[in-house]
Parts: sequence; structure tokens; C-alpha cells
Amino acid sequence: ALAAGLVDEPLPVEEILQEVGLADRIDHFPAQLSGGEQQRVAIARAAVKKPRLLLCDEPTGALDNLTGKQMLALLEKINREYGSTVVIVTHNTAISAMAQRVIRMSSGRIVEILENKSLLPPERIEW
Repeated sequence: ALAAGLVDEPLPVEEILQEVGLADRIDHFPAQLSGGEQQRVAIARAAVKKPRLLLCDEPTGALDNLTGKQMLALLEKINREYGSTVVIVTHNTAISAMAQRVIRMSSGRIVEILENKSLLPPERIEW
């Protein structure tokens, strides 16, 4: 709830925890959560603030495929419903299928910028 106190109109904490599948863990401390649960809490903490820009570094890295797709769906929802720009930094190239714009880098340099005209919903992405 601390993150929610940083903005005027936060999303309901309980609603976001439900979205990330952790409503039943609301009273737990970080040490009582698995790595994947901590990663989902990090996404929830960021989402509750309805940011204009959401930077996500490997948001599916510690998650199984199903949970990873659920988190990608939440990030897509944040973009669609709240107008937040979501930037996902990842080595998982399959995720680029849901991105409107893909910026590929190599050795710290941009090597390609692509516009994706046929977006896949997160649930249809396979990796």
C-alpha cells in the first residue's frame, strides 16, 4: 500500500494483487515469498501507481510460461486501459510478437527498429 500512497489516484491494491494472483499473500513479507512471487509483487507495485512510463527488465524471467503470459497480459492491460507506455527489456525474443515497436540491440547499439503491424495477444505467445 506504500506505493499507492505516492500518487493521487492509485489503482486499488487488492485489485492489482488479484490480477497478479497474490491476493491471498497480501500480509506476507518479501522473505516469505518465492522469487516468482516477488517478481509479480514488483509488477503490482509499479502498476498500482498508473505510471506514464513503465520500464520492465525481464518481467517474465523468474516465472513459468503460464504466469509469464498472465503478467504480459497485465502489462498489455496497463498500456491499453491507462495509456501507460510499457518498455520491456528482455532476451526472450518471442515477447516481441506482442510489441507495437521492437528495438533490437547488439553490443549496446541499436541495430534495428521494427513496427509490428500484427500484434499477438500474450496468451498466444509461445516460448
